[in-house]
Amino acid sequence: MSSSRLVTIDCDYLGPGVAAAYLRVEGDEAAFVETNTTHAVPRLLAALDREGISREAVRWVIVTHVHLDHAGGASALLAALPNATVLAHPRAARHLVDPSKLVKSAEAVYGAARFAELYGTILPIDAARVRSLEDRESVSLGGATLTFVHTRGHANHHFIVLDPAREAVFTGDTFGLVYPHLQRGRRLAFPSTSPTDFDAEAAHASIEVVRTSGARRAALTHFGEIEDLDVVATQLHRWIDLSASLVEAAVPLAPAEAEAMIRQALEKEMKRAAEEAGISLDAKDHELLELDLALNAQGLAYVASKKRA
Repeated sequence: MSSSRLVTIDCDYLGPGVAAAYLRVEGDEAAFVETNTTHAVPRLLAALDREGISREAVRWVIVTHVHLDHAGGASALLAALPNATVLAHPRAARHLVDPSKLVKSAEAVYGAARFAELYGTILPIDAARVRSLEDRESVSLGGATLTFVHTRGHANHHFIVLDPAREAVFTGDTFGLVYPHLQRGRRLAFPSTSPTDFDAEAAHASIEVVRTSGARRAALTHFGEIEDLDVVATQLHRWIDLSASLVEAAVPLAPAEAEAMIRQALEKEMKRAAEEAGISLDAKDHELLELDLALNAQGLAYVASKKRA
């Protein structure tokens, strides 16, 4: 295998250009960053085949956090990679070893049939094959060093991965969503505030960790590599400020009213942001954004409910 490269894999989660996993190759070793769902695992293994990399050469499977569009495929992927170890945040590792709470929670939201359609079967991973990474801890990959930085705001069990050899950072959901389909004019980025851990102050701080990391490019799970980190950070900070203000405005409201108010405000802001980027949102855009806007509103309403209590 060639000495150093990165392969972006479209996991075709809810359609193309929505969720990526990355195959990072350095020297005679390889790592996956993110797994998406069980249904994406054949795509990840096919990428190994295309790149001429043996399954035995994969040393690490890295998940930035255990939301199922990032880590749902970890158990199935590990089963195909005999020498790989999963790297995860300390708060995430236990859910890989025992995913029952994650599965039960998701099935309660989607129903068993829809859960299986979205995520497939999620099995426990042997604890001996799961390693927790503390803040600023590093591992080696071939001749490169990967450093893990804990980044709260989107999820309390989230980290990003610094890859100085490539002047890159793998950001998970810390640095927002930049869907290729929406990049028809100027940059259009927005954050994920999905339930249940949104924290505006921590989100601002984590965005700055990415922006000032020294990386020249960011590899986003949603979606692909970008280089205009300052532009994206500015947009994300604006969205986080709006999100924090919506939480405060929702505290006095009844739960259903709060979520409806927040959803309406997020839709209005998305329309404004799109117009600022020079695009007019069409039916396909609204379909793409539907789930994120719903989850973002739910996440902010959840935070308001905790403050209300």
